[in-house]
Amino acid sequence: MTAAIDPASPADIAELRQLYYAVYGPHYPGALGTDPAEMSRLIGDPDTLWLVARCPDTGVLVASAAIHGEPGGRVGRLEGLAVHPGHRAGGLASALTDELCRRTLGAGRLDSVYATVRTVGAGPQRVVARNGFRPLGLLANAVDLSTRESLALYARHSAGVLDRRIPVAEVPAPLDPLLRAAERSLGVDYGRTRRTAPRPVPARPAAPVDRLEMIEAPGFVRRRFRDRFPGAERWFYPLHLPNTLLVPDDDGFEVYAYLNRAGRYCSLVAAYPEPEAAAAWLEPITRALTRAGAGYVEALLPLARHDLLSTFLAQGFIPGALYPAMRPETDGDGRHDYVVMSRTAEQIDFRGVVADGPLQPYLDAYLSTWASTYLPPFEVA
Repeated sequence: MTAAIDPASPADIAELRQLYYAVYGPHYPGALGTDPAEMSRLIGDPDTLWLVARCPDTGVLVASAAIHGEPGGRVGRLEGLAVHPGHRAGGLASALTDELCRRTLGAGRLDSVYATVRTVGAGPQRVVARNGFRPLGLLANAVDLSTRESLALYARHSAGVLDRRIPVAEVPAPLDPLLRAAERSLGVDYGRTRRTAPRPVPARPAAPVDRLEMIEAPGFVRRRFRDRFPGAERWFYPLHLPNTLLVPDDDGFEVYAYLNRAGRYCSLVAAYPEPEAAAAWLEPITRALTRAGAGYVEALLPLARHDLLSTFLAQGFIPGALYPAMRPETDGDGRHDYVVMSRTAEQIDFRGVVADGPLQPYLDAYLSTWASTYLPPFEVA
């Protein structure tokens, strides 16, 4: 079907909500398809390109997708890709994705675009792969869509961006399976990156863990976050605005997080004054978020930060995805690699994960690292 593709407008919001309900039912966790106020804001956001497709015969809105960026950033997120169940054989998902990438990556507005893709079947993975996206890893148990699902991370880079990666001298040895998967899947080279033992974890000062306070006041948290971090270069996770603040009784640090109660997941966004201040508290921070309903907690960390990666590894976080050349250096033309570290409090049902061919090395890498982290070594008498 040759559909008419145009930018979304505020007049489309009612139809868009009906579309996302038809595709996901009542369990869609994103505000993009459920919250009229947020949808209106995104439609008017100069850093967001939201396109819709309409049936040429009836004019009915049958597909939607957006790429969301951030002011001054060079990375975007493909989100909200939805095609009405009655129109899935017409190539609409690929047409929308291709047009979005042409108007952003092709126009030089962004260096890369990433997408999280469902793994309940191979179809969603093949849609993004046909549009130049390549797999970066597995986010196990990442979201609750009536049942807990794992997602795959995919990205598409502009020409020449991967060639500007800044070399990393050493990484903790447990990241080796992930680096090997990236070499096999993306053709990037980590042959000169040493794999060394994880560094000792900072000792936490003697203080009861129940003195960690969690504040869920989205407006207050975001205002304070903007005061603390006027630029995005010190965020763990770009494109995520926090709605939750965690602080100890002595106010020694502040951890900002995005907690999605509908999807039962959480992304750690930033720590003030520096991540090191909160590193010793990572375990009680994670437990507090788990008690709040987050069955999955993740952080995006620079591959070059051996110390932070070691701290997360010591608390049972698994390196599930590697995003090469994700963010530009502060001064210069180089690009930094990042790692998605995640921990889930719920059992992972790998039987429900469908890994299309290019994703399989990352599934194998995750299984290997998960087993070495959580399964005791076997001893032969």
